[in-house]
Amino acid sequence: MSLRTASPSMSEPRLKRTVLPNGIRVITEEVPHLRSVTVGFWVGVGSRDEPEDLLGVSHFIEHLLFKGTGRRSARDIAEEFDAMGGELNAFSAKEYTCYYAKVLDEDLERAVGIMADMLMDPLMREQDIEAERRVILEEISMHEDAPDDIVHDYFAAALWDSHPLGRSVLGRESTIRKMGGSEIIPFFQQYYRSGNLVVAAAGHISHERILELLDRYLGTQKSNGLPERSSEVPQAKGGTLVVERGTEQAHIVLGTPGLPRNHPDRFALAILDNILGGGMSSRLFQRIREELSLAYSVYSYHSMYRDAGLVAVYAGTNPSNAPRVVKEIRAEMARLAEGGVTEEELSRAKSHIKGSIVLGLEESSGRMTRLGKAELYGGEILSLDLLLDRLEQVSKEQVDELAWRLFGGNDLALAVVGPFEEGALGIDISR
Repeated sequence: MSLRTASPSMSEPRLKRTVLPNGIRVITEEVPHLRSVTVGFWVGVGSRDEPEDLLGVSHFIEHLLFKGTGRRSARDIAEEFDAMGGELNAFSAKEYTCYYAKVLDEDLERAVGIMADMLMDPLMREQDIEAERRVILEEISMHEDAPDDIVHDYFAAALWDSHPLGRSVLGRESTIRKMGGSEIIPFFQQYYRSGNLVVAAAGHISHERILELLDRYLGTQKSNGLPERSSEVPQAKGGTLVVERGTEQAHIVLGTPGLPRNHPDRFALAILDNILGGGMSSRLFQRIREELSLAYSVYSYHSMYRDAGLVAVYAGTNPSNAPRVVKEIRAEMARLAEGGVTEEELSRAKSHIKGSIVLGLEESSGRMTRLGKAELYGGEILSLDLLLDRLEQVSKEQVDELAWRLFGGNDLALAVVGPFEEGALGIDISR
């Protein structure tokens, strides 16, 4: 087996990367003191890649891969992982789908063999499609019944209108009900190919061992390149989307366009987000919850994609307080844009983020996820020390400039789920 091993963006000897002859990218991190291994199979496809009539198909396929293969039934897969005491799961996102397993190091071969079987030889029988259709429709209903979750989907729709990034990963009830094997299988074949697959592993493993296993279980897969993916860059639009629901609270998300995943200011964004609403000492928590007692839950977050991103604030409040809460969120954004952050806030945010990063990497699963995402997006993969150093090097001036850029001129988008009739909310978010 002829391999291409490269480490052009590596900064840590324990991180190794190889491209197999069939195009599968393999990246590993050896952590000798652990007894666990987490291995993830990352496929470069998500809801962003779906045509209008197949919304939700990526998530549908994620479900179907657990329903059995030519060699194993769904029960066989479940029993084999239970016998190992391991975890097998998956998740779908807007730009990727990940299947992962966490097992003892001695069970790595069994786990890789089962997962390779699932990805390369799924049955996708009509009876399984019908069974999972019902499960997914229940999942959509459950999501619809959680206003504090679904309001984030409505916010993305308000921000990006009809662009695929503004759609729910779960799809729509109407499209899920219609699609069958004749639509699902061609979509699977288009995107589930070796050139579109990243295998990331972290824990008590060696890079050579992973390569040996992948050669054994995936070595016969032919090289078939990368599929054509959506390249339309989203254009943000401001505006308000109010969804009437008989809820006790008003669920609010207010935000603005952010940064793409590999933007050089991403470290400054993490710090800015933390200062705005990333913890109990953040500006929003202190102002809206502690000082004004207007909300129990209030926080900010940011999401980054290939060519776009968003920064948003969530708050749940009494419906009568919704206009006041929106006003206070806007005021904090304006104060950051005009006055910047303090040195004390900067130092505290850096320490908070560093602690979260270190704690998140204490398990093999956190390390695997970091590797898989970085490889999919083509970014540099930093050692822990260099990652922490990049954060430490962010200056107050960088954060202040970014705050002005994000909150000083961009159009805002607002989504509200609550007991409001059309036009009755009375909130103006125009600049």
